[in-house]
Amino acid sequence: MNEIEKVATNFYELSAFPKVIGAIDCTHIPIKSPGGIDAENYRNRKLIFSINVQVICDAEMYINNIVARWPGSSHDSHIFNCSVIKSRLEAGEFEGYWLLGDKGYAIKPYLMTPLRNPISEGEKLYNESQIRTRNVIERLFGCWKKRFPVLSSKIRTDLKKAQPIIVATAVLHNMCKKMKEPTPSFMDYETPLSSDEEEFEYRGSINRSDDHNRTSLINNYFNQMC
Repeated sequence: MNEIEKVATNFYELSAFPKVIGAIDCTHIPIKSPGGIDAENYRNRKLIFSINVQVICDAEMYINNIVARWPGSSHDSHIFNCSVIKSRLEAGEFEGYWLLGDKGYAIKPYLMTPLRNPISEGEKLYNESQIRTRNVIERLFGCWKKRFPVLSSKIRTDLKKAQPIIVATAVLHNMCKKMKEPTPSFMDYETPLSSDEEEFEYRGSINRSDDHNRTSLINNYFNQMC
């Protein structure tokens, strides 16, 4: 079993969703005003200065990919569209596998998102499994921010230092996981401005070829489980 198959197996054990290699989402890390003519770009919809950080994690809450350079006014889908990982996915590097994202992302052959209005039992089962499996990234955000409280209070350094600080805490989080450090208790910890508060839903047109994998997955897998 290669590394990708192992990751997919671990995700499958969460909620029987097949071929998942990562859960993707963004979370806002508060910062002090960076000043200058671009400062307002860092003010998010809650009127807080922040960096909107894109993270991809695995089923064990390891951070496998992080982008920590976009201002708080940037939307999750825009950050993903400009990312290197999207280019790798578009190039077919992980063909046959996919990421799981929330409703703020567009459906793609390599990115499975929830159905807006599930009707059949197979569609409802797909949505339930997709959401339950994707929940690992919400738990990751809670654990990460509880482990490093500066990520939820405010990073008070200048912007050039704030970005590497965020990445460094991600590396340290992975090291803590590898060394089996106790996981912080975060069940009652409220993650500010994480995706569960995201109001935006992708409303663009959906290309049939982009939705092909999701439709096939529902018809050939989730319908069979009903």
